[in-house]
Amino acid sequence: MAFREIRVVGDPVLRTRCEEITEIDDRVRSLVEDLLETVDADGRAGLAANQIGVGLRAFSWNIDDEIGYVLNPRVVEVSEDEYQDGDEGCLSVPGLWFPTKRAWYARVEGIDLDGKKVVVEGEELMGRCLQHEVDHLDGMLYLDRLDKAVRKKAMKAIREQL
Repeated sequence: MAFREIRVVGDPVLRTRCEEITEIDDRVRSLVEDLLETVDADGRAGLAANQIGVGLRAFSWNIDDEIGYVLNPRVVEVSEDEYQDGDEGCLSVPGLWFPTKRAWYARVEGIDLDGKKVVVEGEELMGRCLQHEVDHLDGMLYLDRLDKAVRKKAMKAIREQL
């Protein structure tokens, strides 16, 4: 297992859609170990594979003292009536937080290392995390979901950090 370096905004891997995992081999097992070890730090809620430079559909989470992972996740349900619009941050956009509208509840389906179906669901922070990490695997950053005026402010802040 290895604690991996986080790729930051500007790295093309973050804008590339990740590929489905078609074979669970040692490479995938090692990826899951790295995702779990790297997300297991204070202030980290979730981590997508492309954030550590791997273009495969996998992510880990660390919420409310629960650490887990899912392979080939897809969002299958979100609340349509309840939303949250609190500040959202990202390890790949370090130190910046902006109000981001997300569904209050989300459910993701995928598989585990044994190829068995996994269902992960949650409200509030977990719901936000599930949506955020699947976005990463689709090549999106939370910045893409910001209102136009807030996005402009965010992009300026990012340029000032560089």
